[in-house]
Amino acid sequence: MRPEGLEPPAYWFEASRSIRLSYGRFTATIPHRCYANGFPMSNPGNLESEIKLVVASVPDILARLAANGFAVSRPEVFEENDVFDTSDLSLRNARCLLRIRHTGSECIITLKGPPVEGPHKVREELEFLASDAEQVRLMFARLGYQQTFRYEKYRTEFRTPNSPGLVTLDRTPIGNFLEIEAEPGVIDRFAAALGFSKSDYITKSYGTLYREYRELNDISSANMLFAGGN
Repeated sequence: MRPEGLEPPAYWFEASRSIRLSYGRFTATIPHRCYANGFPMSNPGNLESEIKLVVASVPDILARLAANGFAVSRPEVFEENDVFDTSDLSLRNARCLLRIRHTGSECIITLKGPPVEGPHKVREELEFLASDAEQVRLMFARLGYQQTFRYEKYRTEFRTPNSPGLVTLDRTPIGNFLEIEAEPGVIDRFAAALGFSKSDYITKSYGTLYREYRELNDISSANMLFAGGN
């Protein structure tokens, strides 16, 4: 039922739900925003909660991770990420993301909803593995979505034994970053153990970070690629 006096699809509604995550359970208030096709997000059954942190020294952060019991759970892999949107960037303007990610032999399709305002980036995330990326691209095109941005990175994943959450080290063309993905309390605990404070938290996407980096450094390329990338 929609809020009284508001007509679809131009309304928001909120629901407080307890969501089972791969690393635990927490309650969040999830904003549902209309997508480009005019329908609101229908399934908040998967929540992602994460932050980014700037890494000044890779050897230093590797030493901190090891000292806190983190071990490599997935060795470094190269990622190609293609972001899709409508011609008027309706998904970006709604702070949503539609992406095809190539990582190793995997092709992962992801849809992310608008984030909840707060110190951590909490949002619905729906994703699945696809066997044929070109068929997915064709499907997106038929639905009115075209590739608008590509970004590359090298990612290594770390975990601690018997502890929820995931820490990743991303080497990107604009610098190195940690991502901590866990319920908010675990994020805060991991970040503090690694020497960071809440003032260090970044909730911006790589797309936003790259647009800011382009402006500051007068870069013409629309895509975040390593040297020699297309």
